[in-house]
Amino acid sequence: MGWLGWIVIGAIAGWIASKITKNDAGMGILANIIAGVIGGLVGGFVFNAIGGSGITGFNIWSLFVAIVGSVIVLAIYNLIRGRGARG
Repeated sequence: MGWLGWIVIGAIAGWIASKITKNDAGMGILANIIAGVIGGLVGGFVFNAIGGSGITGFNIWSLFVAIVGSVIVLAIYNLIRGRGARG
């Protein structure tokens, strides 16, 4: 997948993950893209580690993997920032 695909998947995944983790109010488009791209890498690693497939291209599965990874990244970010489960 090319860099433009990573940006598009990252933006969508980061935005959805920020809604799930209630970080949306403090995140802009750039933060969503960064969270989504890092989330894609984390999600790919996690899914490969448990025997699944990670990012496979520009498709729904890759978006799902990136969302899962982005939720993990934003949950860790919330724990570090002290927001925890309080939201």
